[in-house]
Amino acid sequence: MPSLPAYTSSLPAAPPRGTTDASPTATARSSLNLLRSLARARRGDLSHRALLLFRSLHSTSSSPSSFSPSTPPPHFSIPAALSAAAFLGALPEGRQLHALATKLALSPAHTVVANSLVHLYASCGDPASALALFRRIPEPTLVSWNTAVDALESNGDHLAALDLFREMRRDRPDLSPDAYTVQSVLGACAGAGALSLGLYAHAMLLRELGGAGDAGAAAAVSRDVLINNSLVDLYGKCGAVELAGQVFDRMPERDLASWNAMVLALANHGRVRDSLDLFHRMTKSENVTPNAITFVAVLSACSHGGLVEEGRRHFAAMVSDYNIRPRIEHYGCMVDILARAGLIEEALDIVAGMSCRPDSVIWRSLLDACCKRNAGLELSEAMAKLALDVPDDAVSGVYVLLSRVYASAQRWNDVGMIRRLMSEEGFKKEPGFSSIEMSGCVHQFVAGDTSHPQSEEIYEKLDEIQQRLTSAGYKPDVSEAPMVADADGTKGATLRLHSERLAISFGLLNATPGAPIRILKNLRVCKDCHTISKLISKLYDVEIVVRDRIRFHHFKDGSCSCKDYW
Repeated sequence: MPSLPAYTSSLPAAPPRGTTDASPTATARSSLNLLRSLARARRGDLSHRALLLFRSLHSTSSSPSSFSPSTPPPHFSIPAALSAAAFLGALPEGRQLHALATKLALSPAHTVVANSLVHLYASCGDPASALALFRRIPEPTLVSWNTAVDALESNGDHLAALDLFREMRRDRPDLSPDAYTVQSVLGACAGAGALSLGLYAHAMLLRELGGAGDAGAAAAVSRDVLINNSLVDLYGKCGAVELAGQVFDRMPERDLASWNAMVLALANHGRVRDSLDLFHRMTKSENVTPNAITFVAVLSACSHGGLVEEGRRHFAAMVSDYNIRPRIEHYGCMVDILARAGLIEEALDIVAGMSCRPDSVIWRSLLDACCKRNAGLELSEAMAKLALDVPDDAVSGVYVLLSRVYASAQRWNDVGMIRRLMSEEGFKKEPGFSSIEMSGCVHQFVAGDTSHPQSEEIYEKLDEIQQRLTSAGYKPDVSEAPMVADADGTKGATLRLHSERLAISFGLLNATPGAPIRILKNLRVCKDCHTISKLISKLYDVEIVVRDRIRFHHFKDGSCSCKDYW
């Protein structure tokens, strides 16, 4: 990316009152149109030129009296410059523009300028500043609310985005949601795994955007590819892959993103053959040319299904038939396919032949395969060392995997050594949480959680579950608890406090009889929790759908859709 201009010494001073809204001349209008065109081009070099143009337009404005009709009014030019800075992720330059807008009394008083600043901070990964600025807008419009909701959703704070949307509906009944509102809400519901809220948003989409009695508007909504893609993504990520398929099949128009979303949804739900069949239909029957994202989905399907030969074939076709250069994600999928099948040497050959440097995810994938395949301590320790040599924020994950290798080998002293090392180095295991939606509210649990209003009933139900599991012959896999327990006598007790077990207990207490229990987990499901989820589904005659970091697990009648291959 080219270096961005510095504005510190050349920002224009505030115009005198009464001159800001002076009618721009033809020159000013031309300059403003060029600035806006550059900013809207969505290209790094042109966004850079937009910032340079903004600087040149206002560089001579060193005093309030220097503003003239030949210069674009700042309440027009600043939003365009902010759009360019947002596209570049240029936070320092955006903050200087914010300072200028404040100096000119345009922020937060001028709604358009304030909205542009909210968008800037969201694009630069600073949702807290975006929300703080939104709260200061005197009269927020629908665009203001949309921008704030999107700021939270696009930065991963899905629950906060949904809360803000609820606030808008409650406090501003005069504002009717539009397509932008709904897309952000659908994205937040998908991220939070909030199916019932997603269904509500879908109904709102049909009711308010479709226009009651307005067949033309309803047809326009049903044809909107972006909205339909958001619905496919929503249902796919909320564990309702059948609904995702219904939306996809009814789409009058599809783009490549539509196909990619559906192929990936089927893959993530363990519908491997359906996913690959859809890819074949896409490329052969519909003549849609796949891209790099498509092959991430296809290789993910092969990985989830343990289809080694098909994975090799699709990887080769990606390069030879479609001239797509493999990315780190494609290599990661191939390494995962081979390593999980026990072909660790071939996986290492893939790593050796990569055109890019392997990241820690690839080494952790190999370490995880070594752990599951009992590949031996020497190889596992070598994989751990390679993973630790790559700069990464997820170092703790490597230590956790290595501790499991030692635990599987009954080397508890080495497990303790890993714990001490993590403590001394200041590493902490990523906190796991599980969330479950019930009656439109998302309930979140962490291990050993006692903060929920129904905690007493949840733990009573958990005791009942434990008794039934024991009667069914269940014995805890203590290798899954080495990082949270010191003595063998406490390992089994800590397992029963895992967050997904609390969520399942809550679901059994509150779910409508016959309805699936849908849980979102931020980490991978551990082997012991996978085992008890299968048992609970049989003992309580309930379907449990768990979305973990990697894929979906549909537990029903004592078995899982992953066929114990994950």
